[in-house]
Amino acid sequence: MTPTTARAPDAGIDPRSFTSFAEFYPYYLSEHSDRRCRRLHFAGSTLALACLATLLATGQPLWLLAGLACGYGFAWVGHFGFEKNRPASFKRPLYSFMGDWVMYKDIWTGRIKL
Repeated sequence: MTPTTARAPDAGIDPRSFTSFAEFYPYYLSEHSDRRCRRLHFAGSTLALACLATLLATGQPLWLLAGLACGYGFAWVGHFGFEKNRPASFKRPLYSFMGDWVMYKDIWTGRIKL
């Protein structure tokens, strides 16, 4: 497959069909098979945490918007630009949000390679 037609292995699965996060997470990881997408997720999550820290330090609520823009913006560039899929957050927002942070932890602990 060429990079423009690549699809995640589970592209035909509806993320709403999962009844637990434990079932959902392997699907979530399959939607992040491209290293560039994972790197963008990691960068966006790191910047989102920096924005949260700045929000707490300054009390300025615009940092919350900046954090959301960083987290979702970087992730969506990874999905639309490299994975060529739609983020699962469109159909399963809570599980996807949880997946972002579990994957972030898994990257830090070396379980997932950047």
